Amino acid sequence: MEERHVIITYRLDRATIQELCTQLEPDLIRHPTGIPPQVQVLSVLHFLANGSFQTTVAIASGMSQPMFSNVLSRVLSALLKHMRRYIVFPQVEDLPTVKGDFYALGHIPNIIGVIDGTHVALVPPTGGNRCTETEELSFHECTDGDSGYPNLSWLLTPVRSPRTRAEECYNEAHGRTRRVIERTFGLLKARFRCLHMTGGSLFYSPKKVGQIIVACSMLHNLALRRQVPFLQEDGPDGGVVAAVEPVDSEDEEAEEEAMNNSDSVIQQYFQ
Repeated sequence: MEERHVIITYRLDRATIQELCTQLEPDLIRHPTGIPPQVQVLSVLHFLANGSFQTTVAIASGMSQPMFSNVLSRVLSALLKHMRRYIVFPQVEDLPTVKGDFYALGHIPNIIGVIDGTHVALVPPTGGNRCTETEELSFHECTDGDSGYPNLSWLLTPVRSPRTRAEECYNEAHGRTRRVIERTFGLLKARFRCLHMTGGSLFYSPKKVGQIIVACSMLHNLALRRQVPFLQEDGPDGGVVAAVEPVDSEDEEAEEEAMNNSDSVIQQYFQ
């Protein structure tokens, strides 16, 4: 198989796939399935890249659906053990470079990240289960988010009804800065079609869908780190994401602090 076709089929090049197989092999041989670790990894990579079990069967030497489901669980479990190797927040010494890169996009200072959400189709769980988890973050720097997020001291959101040219300039700069996350999600879902609506719904529990999303994010970062080009037979169409309604903060004191933070940025850099 030519290298180009390897990348189209598995989203990674030969050398990176071999490195991944070597990394996961100890966990995969600990619970033998009769299927070589390399075949397990390749079948899961193919599934993540295409989102289709039927085509995965063709490359997995007649693997049955129950067997593939077992293999998928094992490979995901083995892969997620290495999550902190592939998904990391910038270290303190990296922040000046990160801030500089974000500043180059929209000329907003002290940005260390951009937050957004994207839809992944899955079969809803029965029983009305709620799968919600909230974490509190605290930074001296700021994160950039759209109007779907509340205004927080560490999160810069656009001015909802700009009344001055300075506020309009700030919103334009804000949009240029946060478009990087939209492009990132677009490339992630184009590279791993199981996350895209064209790959169909993921017929797994919310927990396993979460594992699949994390695994795809890890592999996406691995591909970027190894400079594996993004190749596919058909051009990406990106899909359409539904708009998110603005969220109102219930903490008036925090809201006031956040507004002061945004106002300070506007007055200092966009007047």
